[in-house]
Amino acid sequence: MTSLASPRKATTTSAMDGLPVGATRSRLSQAFVLAGLALFALYSVAPVWWLVVSATKDQSDLLYTNGLWFGEFNLGRNLEQVFTYNDGVFFRWVANSLLYAGAGALVCTLISLAAGYSLSRFSFRGRGLGLAMVIGSFLIPGAMLTMPLYLLFAQVGLVDTAWAVLLPSFISPFSVYLAKVYVDGAVPPELLEAARVDGAGELRIFFQIVTRLMKTGAATVFLLAFVGNWNGFYLPLTMLRGEDKWTLSLGLYAWNLKRVDSENDLTALVLTGSLLAVVPLAVFMIAMRRYWQSGVTLGSLK
Repeated sequence: MTSLASPRKATTTSAMDGLPVGATRSRLSQAFVLAGLALFALYSVAPVWWLVVSATKDQSDLLYTNGLWFGEFNLGRNLEQVFTYNDGVFFRWVANSLLYAGAGALVCTLISLAAGYSLSRFSFRGRGLGLAMVIGSFLIPGAMLTMPLYLLFAQVGLVDTAWAVLLPSFISPFSVYLAKVYVDGAVPPELLEAARVDGAGELRIFFQIVTRLMKTGAATVFLLAFVGNWNGFYLPLTMLRGEDKWTLSLGLYAWNLKRVDSENDLTALVLTGSLLAVVPLAVFMIAMRRYWQSGVTLGSLK
């Protein structure tokens, strides 16, 4: 009797509230989830807001006003100082960053697609070992490879050249694995066999069939490689000496060091330059939104 009475009582109580059984618990869980998402959004947006506000202030307002709200609007003057300081070296750093990030990501994408395609659609001795080595290399931090690369490049005379930054950016084990996952889902083996029966060569199949089917995956690989190269710091810091070869992040780091050592406080320049460094990435992400949204969704289903 007791076991039958309890569910009936719960059903009656819920009916009195006009809610299905378990609705109260579900709403409480939704409230916790929404609160967590709100805190995460605040945690993500607050640094960007602080950077935007700080880039509009002069040196005095940076020190004596609220860091999360505007003071006297001085963004135009800060931009002028960033663009003209040291003969406009900021533009040189932007061009270098675009070269290292764009060329490195483009070649990395092509190599990763070819390697991922071979691991996914070809049977050869050592394929399992190769895939295991690709996955295992995720465990090695890129910073640990920087010093061996520096010693190697020093022997062949590549240190303080653009190739010292470009060559390591051409290879990314994670991009290879990501490309393999996309090939598994986007390239049917039957289509490849039909192309071979029709007399198409392997290069023609790769460039005219596989790459066209892999547009979304290729865009995702390119985007991740571009962002990683754009934000790269330790490799350019180790390899590059001349100021004219620095990346944007390395140049802003040098300004930040000079801010402490020199008589002129460069805090406003560093903050305004940091805000400008985010703009190309934001434009790039928005321009490729259609590709990376579908690409991330496709990758999450594999």
